[in-house]
Amino acid sequence: MQDVSRLIADGELDAALQQTQQHIRQNPADPKSRILLFQLYCVQGLWDKALNQLNVLRDLDASTLLMVSTYEQVLLCEALRKDVFAARKTPLIFGEPPAWLALLLEALMRESSGDFQQAVQLRTQALQQAPATAGALDGTPFEWIADADSRLGPVLEAIVNGRYYWVPFIQISKIQLEKPTDLRDLVWIPAQFTWINGGEASGLIPCRYPGSEMASDARIRLSRLTEWNEVADGVMHGTGQRLLATDVDDYALLDVRTIEFNPAAGLE
Repeated sequence: MQDVSRLIADGELDAALQQTQQHIRQNPADPKSRILLFQLYCVQGLWDKALNQLNVLRDLDASTLLMVSTYEQVLLCEALRKDVFAARKTPLIFGEPPAWLALLLEALMRESSGDFQQAVQLRTQALQQAPATAGALDGTPFEWIADADSRLGPVLEAIVNGRYYWVPFIQISKIQLEKPTDLRDLVWIPAQFTWINGGEASGLIPCRYPGSEMASDARIRLSRLTEWNEVADGVMHGTGQRLLATDVDDYALLDVRTIEFNPAAGLE
């Protein structure tokens, strides 16, 4: 499967997918190849096919059961995530929902109906009302942090305990992100969260902005690039790898290892 690794490195995802499928037709009981196929389906946003591979792996190799149970829930979260950004559903909110977060959700609804001007106004209000959260990113202090995509701003998308959340940064004390080691880590990066109440949880952060899996550019699908699309006057949507903005600099999510917050500063 070395050729597949080279194809992925070169961004030839369709060819990598075809070669992996061919290998599995010849070696249907090879769990490593099926894990790779599952991951390729995830990169391509073929969620149903990815789920089918997990079902096969469950019966094929007991050592994959933890991975299977984890990512079954993650795939269901992706369906909900799509509906959230299309304003068909609302996300779970971690902690007590602040008033400004309702404005962000209302902005999604306005945008989905084509009222982009009102969506911009609502997001501007939300960003003005949301408290700044100071801290340090990999040791570099910042006075505030936000997702660079204004649809989210002071909110982090996260999958915790198999459920999709919007987590206000003011609810977080610390995030430790693992270094990507596998193809699926370019879709959802494992993270350890410490909440302001002292509780801890393991979870996953979606690496890519919604819809990135549909991009023609493999660099977008592989979280190697971030681009901004102007969907209306003054309305920019991110595609590709998530970008975190601070008063100091912008940071690609997969380059970040630790974010430590000073929650008290955000609650003043």
